[in-house]
Amino acid sequence: MRQAIMQGEIINETGNAPTQVPVPAFALSIVVPVYNGAVSVPVLVEALARLEVPGGLEIVLVNDCSPDNSLDVCRDLCRKNAVALTVVNLARNFGEHNAVMAGLSHARGAYIINMDDDLQNPPEEVVRLWRYARDNSYDVVYTYYADKQHAAWRNLGSRFTNWCADHLLDKPKGLYLSSFRCMSAFVARSILAHTGPFPYVDGLIMQVTQNIGRLEVQHLARAEGRSNYTIRRLVRLFMSMFLNFSVMPLRIGTLVGFVMAGLGLLVFLIILIEALSGHTPQGYASVMAAILLLAGVQLIMLGLVGEYLGRLFLTVNRKPQFVVRDVERNARAVQTEKKD
Repeated sequence: MRQAIMQGEIINETGNAPTQVPVPAFALSIVVPVYNGAVSVPVLVEALARLEVPGGLEIVLVNDCSPDNSLDVCRDLCRKNAVALTVVNLARNFGEHNAVMAGLSHARGAYIINMDDDLQNPPEEVVRLWRYARDNSYDVVYTYYADKQHAAWRNLGSRFTNWCADHLLDKPKGLYLSSFRCMSAFVARSILAHTGPFPYVDGLIMQVTQNIGRLEVQHLARAEGRSNYTIRRLVRLFMSMFLNFSVMPLRIGTLVGFVMAGLGLLVFLIILIEALSGHTPQGYASVMAAILLLAGVQLIMLGLVGEYLGRLFLTVNRKPQFVVRDVERNARAVQTEKKD
C-alpha cells in the first residue's frame, strides 16, 4: 500500500483516518534488558550518562524479573541520575527478546540502540554506532566483532544460528545478528505491531527492511559473573527463529518424506527380486533398523507440526508477549514526556 506523508501525518490511500507520527523526544534511546545485572548496570548507566548526544539521550532499563536485586539497583539509579532514565519492571521472566520489545514500547528516541547489561559492548561505541546509522540513513545497523569474547561453544552456536538465518530470514549474506544494534524509530514502531508471544527481534527486522548496515566494534571479555544464556535458553531462542518466520522446516520434512519413501520403494524392489529368484530374504537387523529410522523421522515431523500448532494455539489465545508490572521515570524523563 502506498502512503503519502503530509505535515507529520501518514495518510494511506484506503481513506482511513490519518495516523499521527509521534515526534521523537530524544535523538537516541538506549534499551537495556536487565537480568542478574545488579553489579554491572550501575557501571553501564554511569558510562552512558556521560555520553554527549546532540538532541538528548534516554536510557530504558527493562528488569526481566531478575532473581537478584537488579530492580532495586535500577530504581535507585533512576532516582539519582540526571540523565533521562526509565525503569520498566516486567511481572515475570519473559526472555531477552520479549524484554527488548517491552523496552522498545517505552523508548522515545529517533534512533534506538539495544545492548546487553554485561559491559561486553563498550559504552563508548554507542555514539559511534548511532552516528553511523544516522549519517548513512540506515534503518538498522548491526555490529560485528573482530575478536568475539564468548565461550567456544557459544561462538559455535552463534555461527550455526546465523547460517540458518541466512536461509530462513532473507538475511543479507555475511550479516552477523548481534544483540548490539541500532534501529530507527520507524523500524521500532513497525516491529511493535507484532504482538505474538514468541518474538525474535532480528526476524521481525528482516520483515520490515533490507536497508541494513554493519559496523565493526570492540567486544570485551565479561567482567562480572557468567552469561545468562544457557543451552536451554539458546535452543528456545533458536526455535523462535527457526519456526516463527518460515515454513521451510515443513518443506524440509516433506522432502525427507519423499526421500525416505523412495528408499523404501528401492529396498522393497530388492527384496521382491530376491524372493522371485528363490532366495529367502535375510536381514532381520536391517529391517528393524529401517523401521526405527522411519519411526524416528515420523516422530520428528509430528513434533515439528505439533510445535507449529502449539505456537499458533498460544498466539490465538493471546498469550502475552510481556506484562509490565510498573514503570518508573525520573524527573528528566517525566519533564520530556510532558513536553510531548
